[in-house]
Amino acid sequence: MSKSPASSAYKIVEVPEPMKAMQDRFGREGSYVGLSEEESPWVPFGDNAAIRHLAFDVRNNVYCNILWIKGPGVIGTHKHRGMVWAVGMEGSFRYLEYDWSCGPGDFITEMPGQAHTLVTDEPNGMKALFWMQGANEFYDENGEWTETLDVFWFINHYVTYCEENGIAINDQLFL
Repeated sequence: MSKSPASSAYKIVEVPEPMKAMQDRFGREGSYVGLSEEESPWVPFGDNAAIRHLAFDVRNNVYCNILWIKGPGVIGTHKHRGMVWAVGMEGSFRYLEYDWSCGPGDFITEMPGQAHTLVTDEPNGMKALFWMQGANEFYDENGEWTETLDVFWFINHYVTYCEENGIAINDQLFL
């Protein structure tokens, strides 16, 4: 059995890196987004929901956010064109098309090409962290396409709200 040895050093350890100069020149450090709404506000998403944007990666059409449905409600039928990963945070939600429900700490994976309708029956709603890649296509009750949401749609959602409300754009959200 292979086991990684744990270091007991409580210090920053200098690790050799042959491409350090290139990493320093062209790489980017990770980002940090705290709890403050000044760092990322709740942006309305329909009448009963809001999104807290956490990351935008335009190179890979990837975006991360927390979806908050404030009470019993639905996010319309949509189809993902890329992978989606989610972790339930508060309350629970499900998709009408599946027989499971996602609660706090539960993890789900959504595959490209599957259409589904997100609902919560919780009196206090739900929150979940979503990491999404690719576009989301939304459809009306007749199965007709209505809109495509991708990383640029989500950036516009965030930036427009911030500009309209005098909130500074947080550069840490852009990877």
